[in-house]
Amino acid sequence: METRETAQSAPESGADLSVAVLTRALARGDEPAFRQFYAAYFDRLLRYLLVVCAGDETAAREALQQTLVRVVRHVKPMETEAQFWNWLTVLARSARADESRRQRRYLAFLARFTRQQETGKATPTPARAEDRLQTLLATQLAKLPPAEQQLLTEKYLDRRSVRDIATGEQITEKAVESRLTRIRRKLKTAILAELKNESTD
Repeated sequence: METRETAQSAPESGADLSVAVLTRALARGDEPAFRQFYAAYFDRLLRYLLVVCAGDETAAREALQQTLVRVVRHVKPMETEAQFWNWLTVLARSARADESRRQRRYLAFLARFTRQQETGKATPTPARAEDRLQTLLATQLAKLPPAEQQLLTEKYLDRRSVRDIATGEQITEKAVESRLTRIRRKLKTAILAELKNESTD
C-alpha cells in the first residue's frame, strides 16, 4: 500500500517522471541523456526563440546554441516538466539578451574603430562614410584567422581584461597587448588600402 509520503514525493505524470530521470542524468554529464534532451527540446526551444527574436531565425539559432551550452553547464535535477521548461525559457531569454548586448558592443566597437583617421584622432565622420568604414571593417574582421578573431571578441565584446586573457592563454600580458596592437594595425592598414583603391577607381 502506497504511503502518503511516497505519493507526495512521486512525480505526477509520466512526463514528469521522464524529466526527473532526464535531468538527473544530464546533471551527471550523461551523453545519451543530452541526445535525448536535444531530440525532445531542440525544435521546441527554437520555436520559442523565434517568437522572442520576432522571427529572426539567425538570432534565434545563435541564442539557441548558447542556451544548449548553458543547459550542459548548469542543469540540476528537477521534478516536473513544467519546472524544467520554465527554467529552459529563462536560459533562452538570458542567452538572447546576452547576444543582443554583444551585438551592441560589436557595433560600438566598429563605430569607435572606424572613427579613427590616419592621425589616430577621433573626428566626426559623415554618416554615409562611417557606414562604409564599418562595412569595410566587418569584412576585414571576417578575413582574420580564427585565433585573432577570438582575441578581439574576448577583449572588445566580452570585455575580458588583458590579465584574464593572458592567464587563459598562459602567456604574458605584454604578449596579449602586442597581439592586439598587431591586429589593430593589420585592420587599419587593410581598410586604408581599400579606401585608397576606391578613391583611385
